[in-house]
Amino acid sequence: MILPTKHIDTKRSLIWLGGLILQRLMKPQTVTSLWEDLRGYPEIGTFERFSLALDFLYTIGVIEFQEHLLRRCT
Repeated sequence: MILPTKHIDTKRSLIWLGGLILQRLMKPQTVTSLWEDLRGYPEIGTFERFSLALDFLYTIGVIEFQEHLLRRCT
């Protein structure tokens, strides 16, 4: 689920969703505003998949959550 395999399409993997999120996270945003921006993408699907991708990005240290805003780590 994190990486694409022969059973999981690239656009359904969390690493691809993470890349999509990072493209949209150029400035600090709330989780709600980022979700509203991305919910139209069919690959995102549900809020659950969106939150799993956020968890993945946070776990690998690419994003941080401070003062109610998500931001990319430098």
